[in-house]
Amino acid sequence: MSDGPAADDAVTDGGQNSWFANYFGFAEHGTDLRTEIVAGITTFLTMSYIVVVNPAIMTQFPGPDGKPGIAIEGYTPGEVQQMLAVVTILAAATAIFVMAFYANRPFGQAPGLGLNAFFAFTVVGAMGIPWQTALAAVVTEGVLFIVLTAVGARKYIIELFPEPVKFAVGTGIGLFLAIIGLEAMRIVVDDPTTLVTLGPIATDPVAILSVVGLFLTLMLYVRGLKGAIVIGILATAVMGAVATFAGLVEPGVAAAEFVRNGGLDMSRMTAAQYDITPLFGAFLDGFANVDAFAFSLIVFTFFFVDFFDTAGTLTGVSQIAGFLDEKGNLPEIEKPLMADAIGTTVGGILGTSTVTTYIESSTGVEEGGRTGMTALVVGLLFLAALIVVPLAAAIPLYASHIALVVVALLMLQNVTDIQWDDLSHAVPAGMTILIMPLTYSISYGIAAGIISYPLVKAAQGEWRDVHVGQWLLAVAFVVYFAVRTSGVLTTVA
Repeated sequence: MSDGPAADDAVTDGGQNSWFANYFGFAEHGTDLRTEIVAGITTFLTMSYIVVVNPAIMTQFPGPDGKPGIAIEGYTPGEVQQMLAVVTILAAATAIFVMAFYANRPFGQAPGLGLNAFFAFTVVGAMGIPWQTALAAVVTEGVLFIVLTAVGARKYIIELFPEPVKFAVGTGIGLFLAIIGLEAMRIVVDDPTTLVTLGPIATDPVAILSVVGLFLTLMLYVRGLKGAIVIGILATAVMGAVATFAGLVEPGVAAAEFVRNGGLDMSRMTAAQYDITPLFGAFLDGFANVDAFAFSLIVFTFFFVDFFDTAGTLTGVSQIAGFLDEKGNLPEIEKPLMADAIGTTVGGILGTSTVTTYIESSTGVEEGGRTGMTALVVGLLFLAALIVVPLAAAIPLYASHIALVVVALLMLQNVTDIQWDDLSHAVPAGMTILIMPLTYSISYGIAAGIISYPLVKAAQGEWRDVHVGQWLLAVAFVVYFAVRTSGVLTTVA
């Protein structure tokens, strides 16, 4: 039954007369409520894996095959994992809601992969730093980000990025997304001789489903079907479940863990450990007996990686959305940067590693998401995952990562924005594009481009065209690489 004429009008006009349309500016951004909702669902499906993956990386499991991370006396690793799942959701939702209502941008945020591994394996494991102190470093970094964002320093530094680097980030991220997606789909696998090679796509059920799902999604997309990516993800997940129900593959191979032969094994859907008090505020204890030098290096590393990962992601995804101006800058970039800073600070207080903007946001943008409404949908879906945390992993990784490969193919068109006939543009742009996927790091790719730009310009005799800030950025990255790759982080504690 209709709620009245106003509700009917909101439906027939795509929500253009709704409160959401007015607040987020649908007309100004050429979008509508349905498009924003579909975009939000798409982004959530591609990044929801973090609810399970982040706790798995951050939790210490004892035993012969154990790993470092967070361990809390009196709680099992499974219970700690559940706490971290709840904390991951809350930290992500906090940052995303700031992104939605303050920045009005369609970007999703959550604790970042890579930084969580650095937290667990390098800081807590190799350096032997208590996990409470590692959280203190995360909070310190977040507060620094808030201050630097408020005074405009982060915006200033990002706008110093050389133009060819800005325009290369999108293509570099595209290749990065491609390798992440193809690995999850088992189309690309490890090889001891060539590093990577083609997987057994004729015999591996996951690879077979991935290939079918990928081409199904591409066909739907080129047909112009709205929501093609999310339909492809869900269809692939259903095919995996059907294969498991039919007994064609072993349970857990091609479907979610709680899909067993013949039905759902509800015992696998463990309720979340909602009591996060052992993690909440633990960073305060971490400031006791801190080694100033070691602590500074930890904050330095968190700061550098998060800063440039976020800058690269915002630039690359904004390039797809058409948000960048003629100089390759994102207008009012300080607003999404503040969402990142607040998310990181709140995440550290709650008990998780650095929060950052996700490259998976590009999937929602490609579906037409252009406003904070997309982010709002992502945040609400994260909160909904609190009801039964394991349900956030109901979509198998290979199914959700089909979206990454589709978007990667589309992002390659950004390469045409680069002036390839000018070597002062071609070299730094090429370095950015190549290094990003091959080192599995957005920040390393940006660093390679920033370091090479002033060197190439100087070699051409055009060193006066290089801003002094760009020279300083290049030197800062050289220092960062020296710290990050010399092993000093594992020897100072």
